[in-house]
Amino acid sequence: MEIYELKKEKTNFRKKFDKLVAKLDLHSLNIELGALREQINAPNFWGNTNKAASITKKEQAIVCILSTTEKIDQSIDFFDMVVEGIDEGDATLEEALDEYNNLNSDFKKFEITILLSEEYDTSNAIIEIHPGAGGTESQDWANMIFDMYSKYINKSGLKMKVIDYQAADVAGLKSVTFEVSGDKAYGYLKGENGIHRLVRISPFDSNAKRHTSFAAVNVMPVIEDDKEIILEDSDLKIDVYRSGGAGGQSVNTTDSAVRITHLPTNTVVTCQNERSQVQNKEQAMKILKSRLVEQELQKKAEEKQVLAGEQKSNGWGSQKRSYVLHPYKMVKDHFSDYQDNQAEKVLSGDIDEFLYHNLLI
Repeated sequence: MEIYELKKEKTNFRKKFDKLVAKLDLHSLNIELGALREQINAPNFWGNTNKAASITKKEQAIVCILSTTEKIDQSIDFFDMVVEGIDEGDATLEEALDEYNNLNSDFKKFEITILLSEEYDTSNAIIEIHPGAGGTESQDWANMIFDMYSKYINKSGLKMKVIDYQAADVAGLKSVTFEVSGDKAYGYLKGENGIHRLVRISPFDSNAKRHTSFAAVNVMPVIEDDKEIILEDSDLKIDVYRSGGAGGQSVNTTDSAVRITHLPTNTVVTCQNERSQVQNKEQAMKILKSRLVEQELQKKAEEKQVLAGEQKSNGWGSQKRSYVLHPYKMVKDHFSDYQDNQAEKVLSGDIDEFLYHNLLI
């Protein structure tokens, strides 16, 4: 790297830093930190251990953000000084390159910390996948997406638990709901919301024609018990039914599956993978709370876009990403404009760059 390139990077670091700090709103963060510390210092703070743990976790997260911001700000100033020192003979190109590499590494970590600092970003995630119209084609495509996320989760060190899985009659799935647990699971995956589109030569078409299939992905944060989400019994319609199964010894012969309808919003959730009706009801209530919170987050995001005069359409139900396997190979994200020509690699779970570019939107 030449000196003129280092000087350009010096400016870029400062611009990116200022943009991230503006997103942070340091003034509001400091006010929130003060309020959290007042709660922590209050008598009987640990009376509710779940709530106390949540508050201390949030306090520690803000402290980390503020201290890291200060550290990066100082590192950028020092890098500026080293680069400018080359012209004056106080530093060498080699010294500037060393500082650049150190700052670049630290800045990437800082960037991810800031981009994942919104409410619920540290939560686990619940993901639902539903095929669009098109029968077996879309059902198979929905299963391919499920397989893609499964492989990503496995290689990322996250964990997955299937909550509800309904297999299709011929191939693929009718719907699947699963929980992803691990460090910032929701934060990384929240941008996957929307319609995923596949273009390929159909393996189910004897004439080998090209088909377009659609599937919807919905990503929701897992809501902790201490969150005040009140669901009135009068707003809920709860049905029980016999779980579907693979047959044989594994078939469920009792009415243990649960369907809950939230009447005010007409939101319907189901769960049938647990062994008992009580367990399925608990899981279904968990999903319902997450679904209602995600709807509220989407509503706030849309209101924010209207106030900012933006016309982006990046919610659930909008076309999110296209996966083209014929006549060429390409995966393109329509929200971030990021694309990759190695479609098979992406479908094998290599989606890190797509997740990163989602965060930059």
